Amino acid sequence: MPDFVTWFRGTSPYIHAHRGHTFIITFGGEALESASFDSLIHDIALLAALGVRVVLVHGARPQIEERLNQRNADMFYENGIRVTDGEALTCVKEAAGAVRVEIEALLSMGVANSPMAGARIRVASGNFVTARPIGVHHGIDYQHTGRVRRVDVAAIDERLGSGAIVLIPPIGYSPTGEVFNLTAAETASEVAVAIGADKLVALVEGKGLRNKHNHILSSLTPMEGEKLLKRRGSLSEDLRQHLTAAIDSCRRGVRRCHLIPRDQDGALLTELFTRDGAGTLISGDDYQHLRAARIDDVIGILELLRPLEESGALVRRSRELLETEIDRFMVIDRDGTIIGCAALYPYPEAQVGELACLAVHDDYRGRDIGQQLLDAIEQIARRQRLRRLVVLTTQTAQWFQERGFLPASLVDLPYPKRDLYNYRRNSKIFIKSLD
Repeated sequence: MPDFVTWFRGTSPYIHAHRGHTFIITFGGEALESASFDSLIHDIALLAALGVRVVLVHGARPQIEERLNQRNADMFYENGIRVTDGEALTCVKEAAGAVRVEIEALLSMGVANSPMAGARIRVASGNFVTARPIGVHHGIDYQHTGRVRRVDVAAIDERLGSGAIVLIPPIGYSPTGEVFNLTAAETASEVAVAIGADKLVALVEGKGLRNKHNHILSSLTPMEGEKLLKRRGSLSEDLRQHLTAAIDSCRRGVRRCHLIPRDQDGALLTELFTRDGAGTLISGDDYQHLRAARIDDVIGILELLRPLEESGALVRRSRELLETEIDRFMVIDRDGTIIGCAALYPYPEAQVGELACLAVHDDYRGRDIGQQLLDAIEQIARRQRLRRLVVLTTQTAQWFQERGFLPASLVDLPYPKRDLYNYRRNSKIFIKSLD
């Protein structure tokens, strides 16, 4: 029970932050064939119940291919895009209709003793997307495959305002009544940009974006994402399309895009309601950044320091003292949470600065947070024309020695600090030259 209470309290900032915001959520037709699809729909319904304005953009590739196989029809792909001839278009319309009905049915569930009990969710679908043909590129006629031309923003906004989930298939319509096959990734991106969505969330096939150690890439800038596309020839076409769409969306005004492994149960909620998430965030602005502390950071810093003070690693500081000294602190802010801090106390007469209160949240140890803070403090000390940096520590001597600090003695401290030395703590003294 305590773990549940702690977790639930931890979600409250995200619940408040997401309420009233518009999320575009896209997934491929593979999701419908998964045993966990019911759970995903329940999670999407929960978002709507928490006040999120939800637009779903679904794919239908496996359903289309199944129908083409039944007809013994050929399938053609060029540059990862289906060439949609007349027979394929018939399959596209059949598959998209079937997928839409299945999603609407699951969102309409209200069976007692199920996650959807009492949900009463309305679903709105329609001809929200106007499309145009891709045409002929490099000698390839894509026929009935199209691109998004325009999004009916007013109609979507009206449905969202009434509390409905908007469902958009990978199909677009022309003013002359033609039907075009679209990719879900591009459709989701164009809708997100057009309606000014707060988030674009893509549930991707496979394990998502990972580094060389097979760990999920937690965040990327659009520029880093473009480099990844150029380097990684092994990216699946699904992942490549969604990463490209996310980068494009960020560049055109969608602040945050998420790529989440679809087959990880609960990944959507983990990504949206926890600090570390479950997938990759592509963001035009850095959601974890180093900055000077502000007065409204005092509570966050106190919470960060408390475990270290209780263990005896740091000297206890009162809130009042911290408020008067807040301008000496640097912090690392991760999505509104202080996960690291450090302070510099200068002694200009001796050209020495004291590094104090270097602390990193337990969940972020081993991620170079401490190094970033140390680098920042050293830069500030150099700007203040200090020649040496001193630190007093009881439990982290090795960490400082690995970073160029050398053992020192009491006589190396500036006089004011020397007079305040606490012999009962018996802190070890280390000093580093900044020349």
